[in-house]
Amino acid sequence: MRLVQFELNNGERRVGVIDGEQVREVQGALTVRDLALAAIEAGVKLEQQVNSLGLGTAHDYSQLLSELRILPPLDHPDPAHLLVSGTGLTHLGSASARDKMHQQAGDEAAMTDTMRIFKWGVEGGKPESGRAGVQPEWFYKGDGSIVVRPGHPFPLPPFAEDAGEEPEISGLYVIGHDAKPYRLGFAVGNEFSDHVMERKNYLYLAHSKLRSCSFGPELRVGELPQHLSGTSRILRNGQVLWQNEFLSGEANMCHSLENLEFHHFKYSQFLRPGDVHVHFFGTATLSFADGIRTQPGDVFEISQAEFGAPLVNGIAPVDAVFNPGTIGTL
Repeated sequence: MRLVQFELNNGERRVGVIDGEQVREVQGALTVRDLALAAIEAGVKLEQQVNSLGLGTAHDYSQLLSELRILPPLDHPDPAHLLVSGTGLTHLGSASARDKMHQQAGDEAAMTDTMRIFKWGVEGGKPESGRAGVQPEWFYKGDGSIVVRPGHPFPLPPFAEDAGEEPEISGLYVIGHDAKPYRLGFAVGNEFSDHVMERKNYLYLAHSKLRSCSFGPELRVGELPQHLSGTSRILRNGQVLWQNEFLSGEANMCHSLENLEFHHFKYSQFLRPGDVHVHFFGTATLSFADGIRTQPGDVFEISQAEFGAPLVNGIAPVDAVFNPGTIGTL
């Protein structure tokens, strides 16, 4: 089952199930979060909760996409209660892309740390189920205010030095009233980052991640396939500027999903009932590692057959919201 959230022409929200070329409304459902919380309370799977409500009005999916009425497949009415985070160096081959980036900067210490953490993951990232393995690299990306809906451009702030895509699979979670995390499923994501800033010094990783992101347009309910092969493309003036395959799924990872999830949710501050979490699981494919520099007007397209429609986003510059010397005093 694949779910979307969308808007009607009058702005009202709906939840829909992908049914071929159509989106069928889930009767009585306005948000995926509410559906998930109801399923948790009822002790049933999300798909069962959807089926119990039934499907109603059908909408043309391509029209919803073209009219930009598709929303992110999971959100929270208060963006401060949606946490976006991620883990790096989780995929086989991810270290080579990162190492190549740091090597270009001549930063031997950063390159050594990259390879060391990757080696730890290869050796201890897939423990037996129920046991904790080595912890991965982890980063905070932002709250719900940074999430860009499918089809919309990423805002490029004036202090940014790069606007680089990161094609990834993201896990989507809701914290139940029992303070336990529940995974709804997965979505294709673009964990948009500043690789020029990161390349200067690996300690700038935190700064480089404080950018927008996007995921969806569809939430794939259930378990993640062991092997996934998708395509990441950059279009410039309607022509393909760069294209490459990206792999995901545990068969292509040095950490298990269980281990990555444990090391995120082991922190009690991430277990607030009702909160939403979107967690990016990392990538081994970057256009930046191939020398590509994007610019405003470029379009990212990340496609993965098992997740339905591709995730498409552009780049648009925005003005600074804060400047030096402008903080108020009381």
